[in-house]
Amino acid sequence: MAGVGDLVSGEFRALFPPHWEVPDKLAEAMNYSLLAGGKRLRPLLVIAACEAIGGHREAALPVAAAIEMVHTYSLIHDDLPAMDDDDYRRGRLTNHKVYGEAAAILAGDALLTHAFYSVVQATRRYGVPAESVLSIVEDLAEMAGPRGMVGGQAADMEGEQGLTDLESLRYIHLHKTGDLIVFSLLAGGRIGGASEEQLEALRRFGVSIGLAFQVQDDILDLVGDESKLGKKTGSDVKQQKVTYPYFIGLEASRREVERLTEEAKTAVRAGGFADGSRLLEIADYLMSRDH
Repeated sequence: MAGVGDLVSGEFRALFPPHWEVPDKLAEAMNYSLLAGGKRLRPLLVIAACEAIGGHREAALPVAAAIEMVHTYSLIHDDLPAMDDDDYRRGRLTNHKVYGEAAAILAGDALLTHAFYSVVQATRRYGVPAESVLSIVEDLAEMAGPRGMVGGQAADMEGEQGLTDLESLRYIHLHKTGDLIVFSLLAGGRIGGASEEQLEALRRFGVSIGLAFQVQDDILDLVGDESKLGKKTGSDVKQQKVTYPYFIGLEASRREVERLTEEAKTAVRAGGFADGSRLLEIADYLMSRDH
C-alpha cells in the first residue's frame, strides 16, 4: 500500500502536541527508533482492515500510529542486554547502544504510554464512535499485556532454558508476535464499522498470518540476507533458541508458511468484506518476503 509509511510518519508528529514539554534526550531516543523505518506492517494492517470494511483510512491513522509505537517499544526493550542483547535493529545500532540502557527503557515506556493517548485521538480528531475506541483500548491492553505480547515474551525467555514441544513454541509465536497483528486487524475493522462476523474473519486471518510471519522469521534467521534484514542472522542458533526449523525442518517450515497463508486467505474470502484484495496481497507478500 503505497504511501502508508509516509502517512504514519506524519501522524507520529501530529500526535505530539507542540506545547508539550518533553526532555530533549527522551524525545530524541523515542524518535530514533520510531522513525527508523521498517515494514510498518501493523499500521498497514489497521488501514487495510478498515478499508476492507469500506471505512476511510484517515480515521484509522491514530490507531495505526499507536500500534507502531507499541511495536517499537517492544523492540527497544527486546534488544536490551537483559533480553536478547542485540546490537543492530533495522540496519542501525539499537537504541540502548546509542542512548544507554536507562534512556532506552524510558523511551520504550514513553512510547507504550503515548500509544493509548494516540488511540483516543481517533475519536477526538476523526469522530470514530467512542464505543468503538473503548473496545480498541480494551483490545490493546489485552493483546499487548500479560495475556498477549508481554506474556509471549516471558514465555520466550523461559523457553531459552529449552523448549521440548512444538505447541509451546506455537504459544510463544501466537502471543509474542501474533497478538499485535490480530489487534491491528480488529482495530481497523472496528474503525470501519465491521460486523461481529467480519471481526471474527479478521481475527482468523490475523492468527494465521501472525503465525506464518513468525515461522518465516525463523526461516530467515537461518537463510536470510543480513543486508536485507538489517540485523544479524543466526542469532537463534547462537542463543540456542528452539525454532520451527529446529522441530520440523526447513522445508516443512516453508510448507507450514504456505499452509497458514492459504488458511488466512480463506478467512478473508469468506469474510463478506467490501474489498478484501489488499488483505490477500499482504498475505502473499508475507509468505514470500526476504526481510
